Amino acid sequence: MVVLIALIGIGALLLGVVICDSNRFVIRKHRVVDGRIRKDCRAVVLSDLHNKQYGKDNQALLAAIRRQRPDFVLIAGDILTAKKNAAMEPAVALLTELVKEYPVYYGNGNHEHRLKLYPETYGDMGERYAEALARIGIEPLVNAHAVLPEYGIAVYGAEIDKRFYRHFRTEEMEPEYLQGLLGQAPEAMYTVLLAHNPDYFPQYAAWGADLVLSGHVHGGVARVPFLGRGVIAPTMQLFPKYDGGIFCQEGSSMVLSRGLGTHTIPVRAFNPGELWVVDFMGKRKFGLEMDGKKR
Repeated sequence: MVVLIALIGIGALLLGVVICDSNRFVIRKHRVVDGRIRKDCRAVVLSDLHNKQYGKDNQALLAAIRRQRPDFVLIAGDILTAKKNAAMEPAVALLTELVKEYPVYYGNGNHEHRLKLYPETYGDMGERYAEALARIGIEPLVNAHAVLPEYGIAVYGAEIDKRFYRHFRTEEMEPEYLQGLLGQAPEAMYTVLLAHNPDYFPQYAAWGADLVLSGHVHGGVARVPFLGRGVIAPTMQLFPKYDGGIFCQEGSSMVLSRGLGTHTIPVRAFNPGELWVVDFMGKRKFGLEMDGKKR
């Protein structure tokens, strides 16, 4: 009887965690410092919202964004969900409010990409979403870039092939692949790459990205308490290397958001949604630093 009561108690606790973490988000912050950044600025990063709404018309999310006072918004993909007959209004409504107040730079995720690839499945949803974005003044960075001369920053958006999203394995990415998509990374500007799939961070770094903004993994859906490891990736691989947080390689860093919504596995456990805030800072009196390390 004692064991049964204990199991019921643990089950109730886990259920409470799932309900709570599936309906809340936290704010994470990251700072980069680089001599090429001409003017200090702040960006809010959104990823993997998947039509989730925090409060009526996402007012809680919008309020949190406004409190951060960003200079622009960066999107790392999957703001809506590629699902037949799924509503796109929550995504469009949120973006409509954001563009009234901030420049928005939108990098596609695999869900936006999928809408375009499979019209036989999704009908005209991809076309309608593209038209809705155009109406409010957003042109996704599909293997394209935007230059922010005031800040000395270039923002690139990478839309990689569907083969790089296969289940159960990580497809090899050829060394020249990204340059073929994006051209040469500009050395004279601080380069931000919106790249939804974090598995290819080494390739993004080798291409020349100074900062990569990714999502896709949803933090591993559930995280193991105390160990802080995500359990499963969308590729169905257990305990993925890139599950969330900050990663560094070859002078590049990656902010991997655990996202704001859910998709295939519609729950979160010990893994609340994340709204990331990135501060870009120029040369300081104490010298060039990046994430606390001499550069």
